[in-house]
Amino acid sequence: MNELSVMMRKTLWASLVMSTTLIVGACAAQQPAGADDNLYQALGAAPGIEQIADNFIMEIAYDPRVFDRFADSNVERFREKIIEHFCFIADGPCEYTGDSMVLVHRGMDINSAEFNAVVEDLIDAMDKAGTPISAQNRLLDRLAGLRPQIIEI
Repeated sequence: MNELSVMMRKTLWASLVMSTTLIVGACAAQQPAGADDNLYQALGAAPGIEQIADNFIMEIAYDPRVFDRFADSNVERFREKIIEHFCFIADGPCEYTGDSMVLVHRGMDINSAEFNAVVEDLIDAMDKAGTPISAQNRLLDRLAGLRPQIIEI
């Protein structure tokens, strides 16, 4: 694939992300009474998690280490599910309705370097969203348990 084609795909992906931001952003749910909302709130609740997700998608779009893994993804669905997943992992008012991490990543032969690159992209996304380091570390700690479900040895 030539460089122009790659740039066009990245630009298209970035455009899709931006167009879905306004549509999905209006659908934020309220926190139910009594829920453990500490991490959810520390991430900025629904608006903060949506910003992290949007930044994350942009980081992936411009990361040559992993972009090809996501190039054919349905960006709108990816955004929806990553928001649900982060919200659910953070004890927010969301239910994750996507497939398991094992099923999503089965047969992809993801290696440690690619996994680590995506983690770096997530950290950059959270930095750009202004997420406090303590909240970043807590989210990363919860997500780290998924590593064996994603990397194929």
